[in-house]
Amino acid sequence: MRTEIRFLLAVVLMIAVLVITNIAFPPIPPEVPASPEVPESTLSEPAGDPGGLELPAEAQSSGDPEIPGAPGIDVLAGEVGDTVSAAREGAGEAPQGVLVESPLYSFTFSPSGARLLSARLLRFRSFGFEGAVELLHPDGPGALGSQILVGRDTLDLRNLAFEVEPEGGLQVLEGGGAQSVRFTYRHPSHPFTYYVEYRFAPDGYVVDVSGRVSGVDAQLIFTDLGSGIPFNEPQERDEARSAAYVLNHLRQGIRSQPLNKVSGTRVEEGPFLWTAFKSKYFVLAMLAGKGEGDEAHLGGVIVRDVPGEYQAELSVTHSVAADGSFAYRLFMGPQEFARLANMGEDLENVNPYGWKFFRPVVRPFVGIIMTILVFLHENLKLGYGWVLIVFGILMRVVLYPLNQKAMKAQMKNMAVQPLLQEIQTKYKDNPEKLQKEMMKLYKEHGFNPLAGCLPMLLPWPVLIALFFVFQNTIELRGVSFLWLPDLSAPDPYYILPAFLGVSMFALQWVTMRSMPQTNPQMKMMMYVMPIMMVFIFFSLASGLNLYYSTANLATLPQQILIARERKKMQAQPPLALSK
Repeated sequence: MRTEIRFLLAVVLMIAVLVITNIAFPPIPPEVPASPEVPESTLSEPAGDPGGLELPAEAQSSGDPEIPGAPGIDVLAGEVGDTVSAAREGAGEAPQGVLVESPLYSFTFSPSGARLLSARLLRFRSFGFEGAVELLHPDGPGALGSQILVGRDTLDLRNLAFEVEPEGGLQVLEGGGAQSVRFTYRHPSHPFTYYVEYRFAPDGYVVDVSGRVSGVDAQLIFTDLGSGIPFNEPQERDEARSAAYVLNHLRQGIRSQPLNKVSGTRVEEGPFLWTAFKSKYFVLAMLAGKGEGDEAHLGGVIVRDVPGEYQAELSVTHSVAADGSFAYRLFMGPQEFARLANMGEDLENVNPYGWKFFRPVVRPFVGIIMTILVFLHENLKLGYGWVLIVFGILMRVVLYPLNQKAMKAQMKNMAVQPLLQEIQTKYKDNPEKLQKEMMKLYKEHGFNPLAGCLPMLLPWPVLIALFFVFQNTIELRGVSFLWLPDLSAPDPYYILPAFLGVSMFALQWVTMRSMPQTNPQMKMMMYVMPIMMVFIFFSLASGLNLYYSTANLATLPQQILIARERKKMQAQPPLALSK
């Protein structure tokens, strides 16, 4: 957030200077239950002995409601603290893992609790771990462990031994069809059976999950989503700002909560379309199934703070159909806009661009800019560093006619300025006459104090959109260029911010040299603004600095041309007021 504030300050300062100086010193350019439709009485009143079922001691838990106003969640909320340690012990036993691999990912499941212990994205290198990006904390309890609500009892399956089919895991080959892994728990003396099946596609990060509970009157299933995404980026402060869980409520919309703000245990009341952990570039999300009724949304979410900075455990409820079946979807992958948009339910806004009031304006520009950058990258076979240089030059070429128009407007304003001052002096004691004569002057000479700066404001939406492109767009993550190891990270040697300041000073110096007269304020601005901009931009993405420096350098020849035209105009006889 601090980075966004610094950038916003820079934009406001630059636009203010551009507008104010064109006016003052022309022509300087410059609610719902947690599980809807399930009777509340069913969730809050004891259901009696669940058929004489006796699970191992670590799988049995019961308690009294402790969190009011959340039917079906309050039972488990008081028990999470008692059961999480058992789950952690199970994770630490390191049983024979079940490996599922494709060209995109490598998932490791444990037969103990059918829990997901590791989720690595093979096409993205981690800067915080050795090897690929990891979506689960190695020392955490894992994800996707389940508990079942039966009356006032919860059956904790997260530390029980499951059968696995196929035993050796899967190789999900590129070009092949989707494949499944099934985990099954069968009680040795009771008809209670629970199975969960994960269906993997070789060319995507979506996992379809389905399962069934039989032998007990299951009302809700609680599925763990893990404890957050580990830091995979070199800039830990960026990861810390981005670390959050995000909820998309059926009626209230999307809301994000930073993980460092989580304290104690809290209940988020549903229904939700999806629940997710996010980092700067990656997301681990659980989405409702594609069915109707209760299956079309998730229930509530229990959030619990755990030891460890920027971590919090989520337990998500989802309903069980009359026949004991359930289904949901998982997305474990990069925040690529197209992939997330294809998931539906606004998942692409899990990590939106900028502040809420900016998004309607920024989002179209971001889409257009990314389309152009990817097109240049793929068709010109250039690295993204050179693409940014080409894009910066092209922007100035495209905007050249508008800049020429602004230049002519500035010159016209400068020629009319003495006449305007003469009118203001002559009629200073007659406001009505002053207003009339000024309007006459504007009409005769086409004077407009903003005409010289409005065309120059057009590049700013591009600059703002590029800022958010480098903040959020995974296509630019880890892309190197010349001495820059990562275009989405600051310049480690601060060469580009310094060059940016020099280029800004050069543009203002050329402008000042062509002015018939200057004042101390203008001279001070020429020296102060570049220094301020270096201070603001030194911690911003090096790719943004590269684009802006290139655009300034491409503007310099045009600025020299404008200065020459201005000097020619100064040699012409001054305008006179009409009689």
